[in-house]
Amino acid sequence: MPPGLYAFAVAAAFLGATIYISLVEQPARLRLNDRAMVQEWKLSNRRGTLVLSVLAVLSAMIAFIQFRINGDVRWTIGGITILASGPYAYFVMMPVNVWLFAIPPGKPASPIRKLMRDWGLLEWGHALIGLAACCAFAWPLEMQP
Repeated sequence: MPPGLYAFAVAAAFLGATIYISLVEQPARLRLNDRAMVQEWKLSNRRGTLVLSVLAVLSAMIAFIQFRINGDVRWTIGGITILASGPYAYFVMMPVNVWLFAIPPGKPASPIRKLMRDWGLLEWGHALIGLAACCAFAWPLEMQP
């Protein structure tokens, strides 16, 4: 089996994880009180970041291996696309993460709930990156000679 198929499968796992976070974890989290919501998010965010990072790097590495095998630049495009989740997490999501970690829950007029909703919307960006990477990997898989 070509390595590119594994790159696609790992990118699909990345996409599935981001959709799970957005459709299952986030709505459940928002139903909790502020203190419990932030506590659950802190634990989940650390683990989720690790899982998504590993999946992105693994998918990109396999895609680059496939590129070395057949020289098809579309594998590099897909690898770079999935790796874009790192800068996206750092530059787009990290400012919200910092605020969520810094603001103590329970203060009057706490912006925690709004920040948590904003975080949930930003998480969909990871899903779009995963979808774009899956499409980029499907392109050479579909158009094989």
